[in-house]
Amino acid sequence: MQTIWLTGAEWLAVLRIGLGLWWLESWRHKDKAAWFERGTGIAWAADVAGKHRWEFVRGGFGVVVTPRPKAMAYVVVYAELALGLGLVLGLLTPIALAGGLLLNLLYLVLMIHDWAEQGQNAMMALISLVALLGMSWQVWSLDNLWGLFL
Repeated sequence: MQTIWLTGAEWLAVLRIGLGLWWLESWRHKDKAAWFERGTGIAWAADVAGKHRWEFVRGGFGVVVTPRPKAMAYVVVYAELALGLGLVLGLLTPIALAGGLLLNLLYLVLMIHDWAEQGQNAMMALISLVALLGMSWQVWSLDNLWGLFL
């Protein structure tokens, strides 16, 4: 269906690419030395999780993240890079969209009682869901070029 300037599939691709650029900006602006050498990102998240009113968040963080802060710092930082590249290039797009949705939901649940970036996480999760259900890899993507996820 043709809409203003672009087709519906092309607008979904614009949404997907914009979300990918958002993930790349999240990766770009992180102080990697602080995350990897000083552990500030994980330490901040541990502080938020430690005060969380929901036990499953405190307990889950304590089981999954606390024992391996350095590895989790790398997972978070490079997951954001991988999501950004996957969405901008349209490479393994459904996997990137599902992974981004999951990561945003994790961020949202962790910080639900905190001030940090709730609007951003909610909107990124919503865009991920719309782009996933709308099959935003149908145009302007390596997935489409290579015939993946038809």
